[in-house]
Amino acid sequence: MAKVKSGTKSAPLKTALILMGPNLNMLGLREPDLYGRETLKDIEKMCADVGRELGLKTTLKQSNHEGDLVTWIQDAMRGVSGIIINAGAYTHTSVAIHDALKMVKVPVYEVHHSNLFARESFRHHSYISPLARGVICGMGPRGYIYALQDLAAVLDSRP
Repeated sequence: MAKVKSGTKSAPLKTALILMGPNLNMLGLREPDLYGRETLKDIEKMCADVGRELGLKTTLKQSNHEGDLVTWIQDAMRGVSGIIINAGAYTHTSVAIHDALKMVKVPVYEVHHSNLFARESFRHHSYISPLARGVICGMGPRGYIYALQDLAAVLDSRP
């Protein structure tokens, strides 16, 4: 397990798992007026840099397949300190992702680049929100930074 220097002792590095759902591999190309020009690689680097400053190791995974996301959430039950998820369209449809997140006993943050409530009505419902410590929407890629900051604060406040 990776370690970070904390004073004179080495403390285990806490891990934030960042999960991205369908079509988010197309960030930077897909509707840039709505989602911005940052690519998935840009967001991964930004999260790694901010995470490092906060004492968090970040792991970003993206899939267009619901089952991959469910498996990664289940795997997170071992050794992950928190989950930040932008499930894309699965936010509004996936009971399977909801059920997997319900099993995980770490803070969960739901992030969306756009303001879901300023969009089509079918996007107003989320199967993730009831399980999330926080929901950040409409802030673009900064939403991941806000989630990382809160996760670090929550983890630092735990005994």
